[in-house]
Amino acid sequence: MTKIKFGTDGWRAIIAKDFTVDNVARVTIATAEWLKKNFKNPSVVVGHDCRFAGELFAETSAKVFAVNGIKVFLATRPTERGHSFGQENFISTPMISLGTKNKGASLGIVITASHNPPSYNGYKLKGSYGGPLLPDKIQEIEDIIPDTNSVDIENLSIADFVKSGLIEYIDLETMYVDHVEKNFDMNAIRNTKMNFAYDAMYGAGQNVMRRLLPDITFMHCDYNPGFDGQAPEPIHKNLIPFSTMISESGDIDCGLATDGDADRIGLYDSKGNFVDSHHIILLLISYLVKEKKMSGKVVNAFSVTPRVKKMCEHYGLEYQVVKIGFKYIAGIMISEDVLLGGEESGGIAIKGHIPERDGIWMGLVIWEYMVKSGKSLDALIEEVYKIVGAFKFERSDMHLKEEVKQAIVENCKNNKYTSFGPYKVKRIETIDGWKYFFDNDEWMMIRASGTEPVLRNYAEAETTEKAFAILKAVEKTLLG
Repeated sequence: MTKIKFGTDGWRAIIAKDFTVDNVARVTIATAEWLKKNFKNPSVVVGHDCRFAGELFAETSAKVFAVNGIKVFLATRPTERGHSFGQENFISTPMISLGTKNKGASLGIVITASHNPPSYNGYKLKGSYGGPLLPDKIQEIEDIIPDTNSVDIENLSIADFVKSGLIEYIDLETMYVDHVEKNFDMNAIRNTKMNFAYDAMYGAGQNVMRRLLPDITFMHCDYNPGFDGQAPEPIHKNLIPFSTMISESGDIDCGLATDGDADRIGLYDSKGNFVDSHHIILLLISYLVKEKKMSGKVVNAFSVTPRVKKMCEHYGLEYQVVKIGFKYIAGIMISEDVLLGGEESGGIAIKGHIPERDGIWMGLVIWEYMVKSGKSLDALIEEVYKIVGAFKFERSDMHLKEEVKQAIVENCKNNKYTSFGPYKVKRIETIDGWKYFFDNDEWMMIRASGTEPVLRNYAEAETTEKAFAILKAVEKTLLG
């Protein structure tokens, strides 16, 4: 019996090892039981991204919900054959969240492992408000996952459930397109003289972006459930071909990349330089407040640059830092007036949409900002620097044996690190991980991954070279 635990953003496991039909059924049995306890007439939206066997696992979930008498809205795309369920029907996580909210469903389920390596798949839970289910509710479901699967999946028919009305197909992609058209000046973006590019990383954003902006430059927008052997995480080391294409083209003003389920953003300027999430968050705040005249609290995960606080002070916005995991941000977004919620990893949500990360939505906001202002991305970033100062941020993932990772974590807990090479620790913050502050607004952070044998190190300094120097000194100290 495999113990199933939900991490910062759902349950993830290796396909065919722990992520199996039986284990997906076990999780869904618990979810169905929880739904029946908490809702009078529960309903659920179910879909999958581009990963291997996504349709199999989505069908498994749909069958378990339906056999429990729970109405299922199953994601599909209209085709010439009518409704067809299979590889062409992949959807993004934001589409599930939007669909859950718009249909008034009790819960949303998306089969995805987000940015994890291709061998993984996963199971994300979305609340009725259109964002991550809150941690206490997830724990309630986790606590009642049975030890074995009691549902005979093979002898249940999707077609029979469709006939009975317990399963209904839903076109989430068109719903999302309509939502975009209502909230953006798409004519301005489509007709601008600026040139844009998009890298789907073989992920779930490819179809919808071709529908929204068919004339931009596309890369890795093919169905490839193995993601060409690379984890679909939109960080620079995974996007070198995209960066090279932009720099060599000489006529692309901005490049957008999204991860496997299209809820995280990566961004490039016209020279092919990576623009990290810290800068994106600052740009978004600038546009929303200065140009759109919007207001509200800014909520950021612990790993985000403290310079966002400077920006909030400049504009008179309330600012709050929370633990890492977008569900913590979502919990505040559904109960308070929040302008923006963001993470270092590329997950950002803004007011006027859903309380959910959405890489495509954030990219369109940046492109609209560029088009409406007539300014390059570099020029807009320079305006941000006038408020918060210039900075560079870098991240390094240390792939370690689990025992080595845990030993370093214990050292952090016991305050063993007072310096990293020449960098003397002035103060430490421990909201989620360990953030060490040095002189000159420089800092670094150590945090262990909850799903992989990986230690994530982050560093910020005035220049890229100085940020990498900090990371090098940190790794030397940790392994010394």
